Amino acid sequence: MVHRLFVALRPPRPIRDSLIACMHGVERARWQDDGQLHLTLRYVGEVDRNTANDLAEALGSITVPAFTVTLADTGLFERKGVPHTLWAGVKRSDALLRLQRKVERVCQSVGLPAEGRKFTAHVTLARLNGASGPVQSFLARTAGQRFGSWLADGFALYESHLRPEGSLYEEMVGYPLGPQD
Repeated sequence: MVHRLFVALRPPRPIRDSLIACMHGVERARWQDDGQLHLTLRYVGEVDRNTANDLAEALGSITVPAFTVTLADTGLFERKGVPHTLWAGVKRSDALLRLQRKVERVCQSVGLPAEGRKFTAHVTLARLNGASGPVQSFLARTAGQRFGSWLADGFALYESHLRPEGSLYEEMVGYPLGPQD
């Protein structure tokens, strides 16, 4: 059996509510729903059951103190000048980068290839395609917006189930972080 996995932080309800409140104003954007809002630390992709089990066990070895995550501002990712993703930004955090690097090392330790893309901390708000409306008014309206902060006291391994109406994310294993410094 194949499992489609990723490792992520999940914002608490008040932060997710704040994100959802801004998610409008771009025609034919595929907005994320509450269950899809997360900050990806590492996309794993499709792996077999043995690799999934090895990864789930190895992630438990990560020790990092809890830390504060702050979401503010919005932006977009483009491919060849064409917008494809609207996102909420994450304030730079050395603690978040430390956790992400440890997750990456664990992934490689169980035989996964190194992530080729540079880590860009964000929470995806919407997926776009060629039929999606202009994004400039959304970006202008949400520029500098603060969505809130929370104490990240754990992360999780998720499985993604693809569906026509959008992916369903299921938490497989949660991992606590240590006491805050």
